[in-house]
Amino acid sequence: MAQLWVVEDDDTIRGVLSSRLQAEGHQVRALPDGGSALVRSLPSPDLVLLDLGLPDLEGTEVCRRLRVSHPDAVLVVVTARDDEMDVVVALEAGADDYLTKPVRFTELAARVRAHLRRAGAALPEERGARLVVGTLAIDLAARRVTREGGELPLRAKEFDLLARLAAEPGVVVTREALMSDVWDEHWSGSTKTLDVHIAALRRKLGPEPVITTVRGHGYRLEKP
Repeated sequence: MAQLWVVEDDDTIRGVLSSRLQAEGHQVRALPDGGSALVRSLPSPDLVLLDLGLPDLEGTEVCRRLRVSHPDAVLVVVTARDDEMDVVVALEAGADDYLTKPVRFTELAARVRAHLRRAGAALPEERGARLVVGTLAIDLAARRVTREGGELPLRAKEFDLLARLAAEPGVVVTREALMSDVWDEHWSGSTKTLDVHIAALRRKLGPEPVITTVRGHGYRLEKP
């Protein structure tokens, strides 16, 4: 089970992030300040979501010290600071990613999954091994999709898209989140490739389940 830390001084934001990440299947430790994150007795996290505006220590200093004490952890800065120099300083202090508040949770969750996957941590959906949406059975470990015993011939990216949407049925997943999670957060090509793959996936799925286009936002896999 992936171990996540949320280092955030705002009680509301810390609570919401922690509860929603727990609902995603992660084990979450909520920490209100930098000092709490630097306690040596704490077990190492797989990933840390770190605010820079902490009440006791400068966030970049916390980032620098976490990089030393937990060298294998993924450090993701989530802050209201949007100045280019803040980004540069945080990355040089050891951050792996930098997100500016307000952050859409779907994008944040997608980035968390992408970082954990690259770090080799077990994702919730991989542990569960199987998703069921209507008549579809999605075997995440074997990367197979079956309907009433017959296997659907999905290509790799089609499978990844379906698995990503099926992880949150009924929820709109943004185009940015899909591109980040299924391709790469540094993807520089045309996002038209997403539309092409969605169209191919729809043809192979048939009339059920329905993938709805939410114009200006992304796609939603409808609950049966």
